[in-house]
Amino acid sequence: MVKHYWGPATRSIYLGLTCLFLALHLLLAFFCLSVLQTACIPPTSSSSSSSIPRADTQNNQFFSHSSSAPASWLLKKLPTSSQNEEHPTQPAEAKNHQAKGSVSDVMDKAKKLIDAGKQTGKVKGGSKLDALFKHPLYNLPRPELQDDDWLLRVRTNEDPQEKKSDNDQEEDYLPKDSDWDSGSHEEGYEKVTWTSDVETHPPWLRFHLGISRWELYNRTDHNLVQLTEYLATQRILGAVQKTGGTQLKLLLSFPNHGQALLKPMKQSRDAETDVNLFYFSDFERHNAEISAFHLDRLLGFNRIPPVIGRLINATSEIKDITTDHKLSKTFFKSPAGNVCFYGHCEYYCSTEHPVCGKPDGVEASLAAMLPDLTLAPRRSWRSPWRRSYSRTKLAQWEKDPEYCNSVKQTAPYNQGTRLVDLIDMTILDFLMSNMDRHHYETFEKFGNDTFLLHLDNGRGFGRHSQDEPSILAPLKQCCRIRHSTLLRLRLLSVPDFRLSDMMRDCLTQDPLTAVAPLLSEPHLAALDRRLATILKVVQTCQEKHKDVLYEDLGGYDADKL
Repeated sequence: MVKHYWGPATRSIYLGLTCLFLALHLLLAFFCLSVLQTACIPPTSSSSSSSIPRADTQNNQFFSHSSSAPASWLLKKLPTSSQNEEHPTQPAEAKNHQAKGSVSDVMDKAKKLIDAGKQTGKVKGGSKLDALFKHPLYNLPRPELQDDDWLLRVRTNEDPQEKKSDNDQEEDYLPKDSDWDSGSHEEGYEKVTWTSDVETHPPWLRFHLGISRWELYNRTDHNLVQLTEYLATQRILGAVQKTGGTQLKLLLSFPNHGQALLKPMKQSRDAETDVNLFYFSDFERHNAEISAFHLDRLLGFNRIPPVIGRLINATSEIKDITTDHKLSKTFFKSPAGNVCFYGHCEYYCSTEHPVCGKPDGVEASLAAMLPDLTLAPRRSWRSPWRRSYSRTKLAQWEKDPEYCNSVKQTAPYNQGTRLVDLIDMTILDFLMSNMDRHHYETFEKFGNDTFLLHLDNGRGFGRHSQDEPSILAPLKQCCRIRHSTLLRLRLLSVPDFRLSDMMRDCLTQDPLTAVAPLLSEPHLAALDRRLATILKVVQTCQEKHKDVLYEDLGGYDADKL
């Protein structure tokens, strides 16, 4: 046996090779780790801040990724450093629809966004959206709410007994605790055990009890997060077509006795309304309803019921459970093998204009329902600037530039805040290019001293390439605007709080971001362009008139806001 002798030089060489080998392994390990972490960072156009529901296509139910953590994807914001500087030019929807063809495919992407949300949730520091909502203009003091400033309230044992014959007083109250302890065993519904303790109330009921004289909800109310989580994840027990209106919409029922209004996807996000189509013949868009809710919040109005996007299984969550026989008869399978239906309505309810899944997954907006009309009656008002809804005739306001003078002399626009409330709604409509505002509603209980409900916004965001200046007629003709509204508009025009950036951040919180951005970049750019137009109109008014601003700052110094 030959014994090898390793000299000092040889040992040094082998020791060096060993060290080099270990260094290469460490370098390779760090490289792999960085690649894995980079894969968890979401792209700007489809990032999500926290948990996005995923669908289990076998059980046909929606689940949140964690039962212990609240679904905070509505109000949590993503950090905005370089994210707001880079925007994709090719619509993400086109890419996804080419590669993804089923509910499970789309939800796989949602799963990745959930993981991405966990990563971004660990980033310290607030976003521009956080800073915007902390600004004094979004936290102006309100008058202290009295008992009659709440739309509904829980009647306690200490309340005096009301006469049953007095219907007006009886409608202001919800039943006492013993009336809520229901023994109903209706299939699928939860047993009602609500008490006067708000913690026992489901999110939809807390939303109803939070409606006041001045707004539909308080932006800082934590129930807003729970309400939208509930809309996006609750098991659907029933689906019937809602009567009224011109286009298809469904009424969904949930196990905790709540309901939601569903509007299905009828048009791709990057499609523009045909310029030859009249405003009253336009499609209603699900992403317009979702975007309108967020835009309304950014303007500081809080007058649109919470809306969120959800992917619905057309077979198991509509067709198989509906008791609406007329609706069920409209289901069919397309030549491509997709599940379709069209319902019954005035416009676009036919085999030529069906709602189709991929193969059965349908995008939709789900809006929280307002209290039942028997509890909280609403009054419908015809807008003074209503369009003629005719192909040939013009409305009076389109022919008379002094039309507002007669409106100012007519109740309820001759006193209070009704005129500036209507102009707030006009600004919202112009920003999203909604020409279909023929009526508006208020809660009867509050009389004329209350806000306007900004309902039915599905015909917004139809065109981004051109604006409709006639929508601003009330502002141009009346030259009147709330001081707080004007200051918030100016704030949203500065680079740090640019409206398009704020909207982009808001919309990334919606679950349907897993499919594609809810508004394309041209639509976001149009918001900034239209905002500049509004500010220019106000400036022109101020050059001609002295009483343009309606003071509502409550003693605040406008120069310090």
